Amino acid sequence: MRVDLSDPLLYRDSDPAPVWSRLRAEHPVYRNERANGEHFWAVMTHGLCTDMLTDPRVFSSQNGMRLDSDPQVLAAAAGKMLNITDPPRHDKIRKVVSSAFTPRMVSRLEATMRETAAKAIDEALAAGECEFTRVAQKLPVSVICDMLGVAPADWDFMVERTRFAWSSTALDEAEEARKVRAHTEILLHFQDLAAERRREPKDDLMSALVCGEIDGAPLTDQEILYNCDALVSGGNETTRHATVGGLLALIDNPDQWHRLRDEPALMPSAIQEIVRYTSPVMHALRTATEDVEFGGERISAGDHVVAWLPSANRDEKVFDDPDRFDIEREPNRHLGFIQGNHYCIGSSLAKLELTVMFEELLARVEVAELAGQVRRLRSNLLWGFDSLPVKFVPRA
Repeated sequence: MRVDLSDPLLYRDSDPAPVWSRLRAEHPVYRNERANGEHFWAVMTHGLCTDMLTDPRVFSSQNGMRLDSDPQVLAAAAGKMLNITDPPRHDKIRKVVSSAFTPRMVSRLEATMRETAAKAIDEALAAGECEFTRVAQKLPVSVICDMLGVAPADWDFMVERTRFAWSSTALDEAEEARKVRAHTEILLHFQDLAAERRREPKDDLMSALVCGEIDGAPLTDQEILYNCDALVSGGNETTRHATVGGLLALIDNPDQWHRLRDEPALMPSAIQEIVRYTSPVMHALRTATEDVEFGGERISAGDHVVAWLPSANRDEKVFDDPDRFDIEREPNRHLGFIQGNHYCIGSSLAKLELTVMFEELLARVEVAELAGQVRRLRSNLLWGFDSLPVKFVPRA
């Protein structure tokens, strides 16, 4: 079987699940040849992905976490950005970032979530029909802004810029320029906010970053901006696409919608199933630090080895009837939040965001129906959505 898993059109124009299933069976570690002559090893099964992601000595993050990253950016960010740093420095950066997750902050964030989700859904109900990707975007951006300390007056600015900065793979130069411009404006905003917090620290993540130290030295401006960037891209895109995909799964499975509404105690398992079933982040890249035999293949030092997460999350050896959406699925050992030292630092917040959004939807919406064509992203990183037009019927 020959397929290029890095081709973004595979995910926009077709259902990749049968491809993943066949590769799990025939090539659990698949040598993926690309059109430009390069190659990488795609790891397709749950067990092998877990082994790889929990062995940072052999499979390093220092040379990037995703395909098609800019080599110059990687060289500048390695050892500074949490995502592309190996232990022990990774653990030290993580400790600084984690210090901001105080009980008071989490309580404040949940209040923000409730208010934002309720307002977004009420606006969609008033309109009758809505583009749900826009509705779903508002919650994660507001949460990450609140956490970092961005003023509420600037949240709409951040919502709009993030919509472009991490959109589909660029189709032309104009679109690429728009993406770069939006990304630059976000970083400049964070640069100004960092300067403010140095003068006047507050109870937020930006203050934790500017006041934090590693081995007795403060974080540099680069380290602060790189980690803000990682938190925004990770916290926004993954939760947004899980929310959109979760609603689509419930529309496609109305019995599950009614069951969840009638039995709210199922919400925790439903959220885990949404993360597994939607698997918004498609891959996690590592670089082999030595020659190694892995999954029956001989991998050379310097080779890129890529965990294909949605495939792992539909592994028949781990999940019964894996293509079925089941809000009662137990156990649910999905890899939607990665594994090992790079386990998603915001996983608890992501689950809380999803919980709040679906609780507010179920409280306000009797029926959700498709109101147009569903369009997937043109991307090999995010298994997500460009468009999900829906019609909401309010509860009586």
